[in-house]
Amino acid sequence: MIAAIPAFVAAAAEATHEGKSGGLPQLNPADFSPQLVWLALTFVVLYFILARVALPRIGEVIEERKDRVQRDLQAAERFKQETDEALAAYEKALSEARQKASGMAKEMRDKLADETDKERANVEGQLASKLGEAEARIAVTKSKALASVNEIAAETASAVVGKLLGEDVSPAEVKKFLQPAAE
Repeated sequence: MIAAIPAFVAAAAEATHEGKSGGLPQLNPADFSPQLVWLALTFVVLYFILARVALPRIGEVIEERKDRVQRDLQAAERFKQETDEALAAYEKALSEARQKASGMAKEMRDKLADETDKERANVEGQLASKLGEAEARIAVTKSKALASVNEIAAETASAVVGKLLGEDVSPAEVKKFLQPAAE
């Protein structure tokens, strides 16, 4: 079949040269009517091919693209709604956690304040008892000191009289002298 094509082309070229003389064949008025027939026939064939095959396929592609865009928009809206719901749930959980933490902190502060008050009362009680003991010791020491003041005064007076008068006076004699004066 491939060998037949060059022979067919050569025969068509000879026929064309024999019947026609120079110039463009499209502009030859004798060839207008067959050219118009072939133009109409080619137009009708191309129209039916486009109308029956190519345009429906293009329409299907456009419709598929439109459906895909619509599905994508619906999916995006659904994801947005899910995201908004998740965000609302997160904010609610965060608020509840903050409230719970605030309650726990208040409870812990109250507990620590109670423990501190109990410890303060305990320490104040211990300090009060130690203060009472110290005051008792001070009173005992004071009474001992006051009791010994008379003896010291008697000894001092005896020493002073001994130096001033040159006589030895016993502390017992000085006490006898001081007792009526103290009463």
